[in-house]
Amino acid sequence: MDNTESVITIKHLKFNRGERVIFKDINISIPKGKITAIMGPSGSGKTTLLKMIGGQLTPDSGEVLVSALSVHGRSRSALFAMRKKMGMLFQSGALFSDMSVFENVAFPLQVNTDLSALLIRDVVLMKLQAVGLRGASDLMPSELSGGMARRVALARAIALDPEIVMYDEPFAGQDPIGMGVLVTLIKKLNQALGHTSVIISHDIQETLSIADYICIIAGGEVVATGTAEQIRQSKSADVIQFINGYPDGPVAFDYPADNFMAQLKGITL
Repeated sequence: MDNTESVITIKHLKFNRGERVIFKDINISIPKGKITAIMGPSGSGKTTLLKMIGGQLTPDSGEVLVSALSVHGRSRSALFAMRKKMGMLFQSGALFSDMSVFENVAFPLQVNTDLSALLIRDVVLMKLQAVGLRGASDLMPSELSGGMARRVALARAIALDPEIVMYDEPFAGQDPIGMGVLVTLIKKLNQALGHTSVIISHDIQETLSIADYICIIAGGEVVATGTAEQIRQSKSADVIQFINGYPDGPVAFDYPADNFMAQLKGITL
């Protein structure tokens, strides 16, 4: 990924859920100030990886480093301090339903800073202006469209000017207009604020259009990394199936089963 400084480094990460292997041996470097997309089929562990970076889950072995420090070797207070430098856009938006748009964006500032009410007001209005929703500050989440709710959640995610912003399926459930707005916002905010963006997504075209680097996970391993053009030219069967949406390939159409005719006849093989 060139010589850009890595802000997140994942080394030999292994993780199981019971008998199911999620990660066999994951190695990823996420460069500072860039947009990195982590992609792969459903169930490949993309959201699990975000939880590892945020310290919500602990790997069976390996390590996750943020700013060269181990996430899982930190004290509880140090972990909370690290999380203050991270913004998170949840797939559902996760707005507080009984708070207005303004109150939702103000919440992290009220909890994590000693800013005066007047300064918080100014910061909230600036963040809402950045996502084009300053005029919606008095609305309740129930009054917002899905795309607007996602944009409010993005304003909240950047309220503390984080060094890292993580996006969990930001384009899921969006119409073409809402998707286009989010693609533009993610790119422009990354350029304007200079933070590191990590996008978890399986929306191919939208993600490839804005990501500086892409990492594709399948079968518990990293199967490809590179720029959008390098990913498109990949000869990996996993990558080819994923980016073209083929129904059969390394991710099989048929779930493993006994012989069909034998099962119909009641024969045990």
